[in-house]
Amino acid sequence: MLSRLKYDLTMAEAARGPGGSRVDLLVVADMVQRGARVLDVGCGDGELLRLLESRGVDGRGIELSREGVNECVAKGLAVVQGDADTDLEDYPDDAFDYVILSQTLQATRRPRVVLEHMLRIGRHGIVSFPNFGHWRIRLQIFFGGHMPRTDNLPYAWYETPNIHFCSIKDFRELCHAAGAKMEQAVALNAWGGRMRLKMPWWFWNLFGEQAVFLLSRGQTINNLKSLSSLKRVAASQKSG
Repeated sequence: MLSRLKYDLTMAEAARGPGGSRVDLLVVADMVQRGARVLDVGCGDGELLRLLESRGVDGRGIELSREGVNECVAKGLAVVQGDADTDLEDYPDDAFDYVILSQTLQATRRPRVVLEHMLRIGRHGIVSFPNFGHWRIRLQIFFGGHMPRTDNLPYAWYETPNIHFCSIKDFRELCHAAGAKMEQAVALNAWGGRMRLKMPWWFWNLFGEQAVFLLSRGQTINNLKSLSSLKRVAASQKSG
């Protein structure tokens, strides 16, 4: 039986499973192989990292807020303070098996650049986000004439940490533009239930409240990876 509990850092209310973990985090964790090296970007209070470590995953995290970092460190998690928009470019190629952006991509200034770097750093990427194309959001805009507020998007427009809202359709277009391959996709309804795989994309875009994508790199990302390697070689030669 799924329930709704308060969650202050990323979502006001989130569907949770019998063990108390957020359902979207359980979906993310199920996509990660046991023993993998993982970087959780925008890890919040470390709930996902703790879940992954309980499954034998070697997890690391970066978090923008000092409060989140302090809470993670107090739990014994390997987390440093950092900004996804500026700090991911400092990580070497293939440093991790998976790089995760859980409810984080829409809060970045340069979503495409962040997506490209995460797939350069990790062999796979996992991205979850609230779907701005959900029917409830469309109704609030159409009939209410104001920016919507939902369980997964609880903030007023003038205080939201989210910068780039997107729908499931928008994200698929971003993957195509960035050269990311979609290995697996899951859409969750308002109560955290998985929507049927055979449903068309437009149906997911209309009725899915959240989405989780497992990605791998395409040729565009491989080109970025090669360019990054050349830049590091040039920098090392210059410093030498």
